[in-house]
Amino acid sequence: MPFYDLKCSKCGNEFNIMAKMSERENKQINCPECGSNDLEAVFKNINIIQSRKSSDGDCPNKHVCGGCCGH
Repeated sequence: MPFYDLKCSKCGNEFNIMAKMSERENKQINCPECGSNDLEAVFKNINIIQSRKSSDGDCPNKHVCGGCCGH
């Protein structure tokens, strides 16, 4: 199940919750403060997971690309 950063349109409370995609799509998630299900997505973090390839040589631009360019 994914985590969602949500903001309540009624009271302004921002919270993070783990829920099924269908629960979010069907408005089955409620604000923990006021109970409203009128929620909007808040984009705060992006988590990227990448597999490590063999370390034949580190990228010379790792400080720029974060090592994601495949070198």
